[in-house]
Amino acid sequence: MDYDKLLTLSSDLGYHLLFSGAEIYRVEESVRYLLTAYGVETGEVFAIPNCVIVSLTAPGQKPITQMRRVPGHGTDISRMETLNALCRRLCAQRPDLDQAAGELASVVEEGYHTPVAVELAAYVLLTSAFCLLFGGTARDAFCGGVCGLAVGLVVPFLTRLGTNLFFKAMVGGFFCGLLAAGFTDLGVGEHIDLIITGAIMAQAPGLVITNFMRDVMAGDMMSGLVKLAEALLTGAGIALGTGVALSLVNAVWGVL
Repeated sequence: MDYDKLLTLSSDLGYHLLFSGAEIYRVEESVRYLLTAYGVETGEVFAIPNCVIVSLTAPGQKPITQMRRVPGHGTDISRMETLNALCRRLCAQRPDLDQAAGELASVVEEGYHTPVAVELAAYVLLTSAFCLLFGGTARDAFCGGVCGLAVGLVVPFLTRLGTNLFFKAMVGGFFCGLLAAGFTDLGVGEHIDLIITGAIMAQAPGLVITNFMRDVMAGDMMSGLVKLAEALLTGAGIALGTGVALSLVNAVWGVL
């Protein structure tokens, strides 16, 4: 048994599960099951949203450890399910480590990518629906959809540039506030508050807050606190960006 290869395989599996948005307990259990399936009884794994550490002790050797840092990521349920199925298959069949690593690489390379048009349509539909849900009119929903389209264009672009979470939230909030104020002043929209509220739902950290509560209830306090900090940071960025946009519009209209 090449324990270095096994350690690399286990840490790669944990890394890609975390990157796909898997729960902390799922990541730790999957890696632990994989180590146990290959005969390691002293394997340990520790994961938080941006890091996974795997350690094992080979017979007659010193403990070896590998740490992988996970960059900012979203949630890819399709890849998560595929990785889960792969983990179960590896634990049941225990193929050669090189073959297992190749199967893992194939799963990662074959990840499904949502077409840009579908993503933009989802942004428009989401923000328009929330405008209506909060009591807005059809005109408000139209304006909210345009704001959502702007967010769908700007935020992924900033993500590709490697922009941090706070700045992306702030820029998205800024465009929502600016467009909502502009539409309302031009008479296209009717209720600026409902347009902004519906538009910023495209960036609201609802899933992050849900994951925070789930991790805390599962006893993963550190992971839960990290997600709570992420949710608070995102909310603060949205509020700051929206406030700057509204202040700017009021200042410009006051001068004019």
